[in-house]
Amino acid sequence: MKKITSRRRFLQRAAALSAAPLIIPGSALGLNGAVAPSNRTGMGFIGVGGKGTGGLANFMRCPEAQPVAICDVDKVARDNAMEMTGLPPESAYLDFRDLLARDDVDAVLIATPDHWHALMTIAAATAGKHVYCEKPLSNTIEEGRAVVDAVKRAGVVFQHGTQLRSFANIRYVCELVRNQRIGALQSITIGSPPGLTMGHQPIMDPPERLDYDRWLGPAPHKPYTTRRVKAPKELPGWYFISDYSKAGWVAGFGVHDMDIAHWGMDTEHTGPVAVEGEGVFPEDGLFDTVTTFRLAFQYANGITITMTDTGENPHGVRFNGDAGWVFTRGGIECDPPSLAKTFVGPNDIHLYESDFHERNFLDCIRTRRETITPVEVAHRSTSAALVGGIALKLSRRVEWNPENERFVNDAEANRLLSYPMRAPWRL
Repeated sequence: MKKITSRRRFLQRAAALSAAPLIIPGSALGLNGAVAPSNRTGMGFIGVGGKGTGGLANFMRCPEAQPVAICDVDKVARDNAMEMTGLPPESAYLDFRDLLARDDVDAVLIATPDHWHALMTIAAATAGKHVYCEKPLSNTIEEGRAVVDAVKRAGVVFQHGTQLRSFANIRYVCELVRNQRIGALQSITIGSPPGLTMGHQPIMDPPERLDYDRWLGPAPHKPYTTRRVKAPKELPGWYFISDYSKAGWVAGFGVHDMDIAHWGMDTEHTGPVAVEGEGVFPEDGLFDTVTTFRLAFQYANGITITMTDTGENPHGVRFNGDAGWVFTRGGIECDPPSLAKTFVGPNDIHLYESDFHERNFLDCIRTRRETITPVEVAHRSTSAALVGGIALKLSRRVEWNPENERFVNDAEANRLLSYPMRAPWRL
């Protein structure tokens, strides 16, 4: 009887199970606002220090993103990112090329020092990966054009880390300018932070956690000192060293403001025709890029962008028209005050709308739409800043042809459009 009873119970349970609905978590089906795993973008993160960690956190806020791999030459940064994501140990990499070889990596965030941006973006695009690259796009103008060509050739989606474009007030200000609410645009004034100085630093052995040779990559070999790479609670030193950031803070930070100026002026796909300026450079020490500066960028439309450090002008972008002015770097200041309440109507010029830079990138991967800061636009804002850096370095006026991206009858300036890379790296 025991065998008969057991069989009867088994059949009863089987019948009950077959009649009951199969319960599958809504997240697996993409229900209730969740994104099904098959529709998520597999993300690899290359460079997960300060800026990279912030970018990783932003992408983790997006249900459309699925972190799958981490790469950093600093073990501490790498381990911190692994802890944030909960990824298994085999998802951590020292060499970015190993990360790019993964089939489940659909897109990458590149948040390394500037001298790596171009090489890594080109490698990622060539591998068929979509790219979100932090600013500035490149370290030289030649690199920037090579990046544009590689991205377009591969047909991948690209987003530049000039995320101020995803601020509603900045878009609104640029729409006011485009629709001539300040009258005819006459000039633009930018205030951007100055560079820093740093005395000579003691030479030391690199810490065991850091693969210093990989960190240097295409840059010249220089002895290690903590301040060259990063010191706790300080801006990384490489921002202000020309081996890694050719124009220093003018491009490293000023590219944000140049991008806003280009957006409002409708010069996103071109550049200045002449630049002149003067700046103060450190006379000695570890840092060698410009500290305080004043630059004038002249454009073919007759507009001049005056860019200074914030000792002369407040941090932000001011558009000056013949009927008023408007200033922004997230907020809005204007004269007359009524400009801040001006309605942009349905028949007016409306600019690309994005409320979250990382999500815009992910949305464009899905739709194949161009991002709010596509690669050509990124190159033009970066290259304008780099031309400014060359004018400061030469301490004289330079004539620039934005069509062929060469200086006009100026061999000395043209030699600064590119620099040799340390072997085996090359464009």
